[in-house]
Amino acid sequence: MTTRALGRSGLRVGPNAFGVAPLANLGHEVSDAQAAEALEAAWAAGVRYFDTAPHYGMGLGERRLGEFLRAKPREEFVLSTKVGRLLVDGPDDPRPDDEGFAVTTTLRRRRDYSQDGVRCSLEESLERMGLDRVDVVFVHDPDDYFADALDGAFPALDSLRREGVIGSYGAGMNQQEMLARFVRDTDLDVVMCAGRYTLLEQGALDELLPAAQEREVSVVAAAVFNSGLLARDRPAAGVTYDYAPAPPALLERVNAIADVCEGHGVSLPAAALQFALGHPAVATVCTGARSAEQVQRNAALFDVPIPEQLWADLVVAGLLPADTPTPGAHS
Repeated sequence: MTTRALGRSGLRVGPNAFGVAPLANLGHEVSDAQAAEALEAAWAAGVRYFDTAPHYGMGLGERRLGEFLRAKPREEFVLSTKVGRLLVDGPDDPRPDDEGFAVTTTLRRRRDYSQDGVRCSLEESLERMGLDRVDVVFVHDPDDYFADALDGAFPALDSLRREGVIGSYGAGMNQQEMLARFVRDTDLDVVMCAGRYTLLEQGALDELLPAAQEREVSVVAAAVFNSGLLARDRPAAGVTYDYAPAPPALLERVNAIADVCEGHGVSLPAAALQFALGHPAVATVCTGARSAEQVQRNAALFDVPIPEQLWADLVVAGLLPADTPTPGAHS
């Protein structure tokens, strides 16, 4: 499998990375057995980079992933988790989570981007996973905590990297503007950009991706299906975009992209998964799945042959900027 550098610490990853949020009961419950089967399917498909966070299922994602990875040779996989949300004891009565995960717990999230908070979060993540180290740590969703992250989280992660506790660090967000500022103003070497560099929208081309290339920062492209808009051959009824009903103009654009894909005998999801890999700053595409079948389906999409003319036709149709790097131009 072709690999690319992830950060500057010598880590290398394949094109297909696995994010465990769906296995942490995002949206609805997934059984322990189903989660284990999905992770085994990912490993069998060649996935060796796994991403998690305390936020996912109030620690459930880390626990399930750790249980799986403890049985694998540590030198054979790359692992990332996140900091910025500490899990703290709440009232004694268990309550359903109010941030999208189907879990009931006495724990509560507390935002903390301080240096002490970062070290505490990482220690607790390692304890939940039962592992002795992670390779990459992302500052998670610091949208409203820019100064706290800049003054607290990033210096802490820089120290942890210099101490050899972690290999690389960065930030993971659903926007590109602040990520670009972090790329320019800190010494991070990896970022996770969710939903802002996809076949549907390429906002990261404005600032983030050029800055990442200039600073030798690797980009993990996540949410490349744009909340499900690009996950099927045609968008399903009631599909959402950024957690709200998709507006008609976006649906029209997606269907126009699908028309071009169909003209080349390529499914929309296959084009969506492979598109981001055309940019030289993108190291891998991170997708999630709830079952072994979904994992296998996603893995197969990376192997679908896509003619270069498909990308050219999208440019001609005004559905991609003319200067967009495409997979045919970068390997």
